[in-house]
Amino acid sequence: MQTVLIVVHLLIVVALIATVLLQRSEGGALGIGGGGGGFFTGRGQANALTRATAILATLFFITSLALTILASYTHANKSIFQSSAPSAAGETKGAEQPKGTLIDQLKQMEKSAPPAPAAPEQQAPPRSQ
Repeated sequence: MQTVLIVVHLLIVVALIATVLLQRSEGGALGIGGGGGGFFTGRGQANALTRATAILATLFFITSLALTILASYTHANKSIFQSSAPSAAGETKGAEQPKGTLIDQLKQMEKSAPPAPAAPEQQAPPRSQ
């Protein structure tokens, strides 16, 4: 169902882009666009393109909302604090994975981590005489 809706959504996007690009420019943004001749020059065609743009934009929003609703139903609601931490690339398969929430795992890692080495003392540079 979601795949079909994505395909329909993409077709609507392409059609919406095409209808927007077919419309005649009425502004003088950079002094370009708008000219005397063109594919759709009559007022009736301009109204049809405006109506088609509005319909396609409405369909775009409807399919976007439907995709969002479908995505929310397919994924379980999980908190990042309740998930287990991913294993590091260097760990072996026999290593025991920490259990509990993310906060508990961080506390365990803090307790088991070796203390950081002390920073070496910096000597003052020699003074020139």
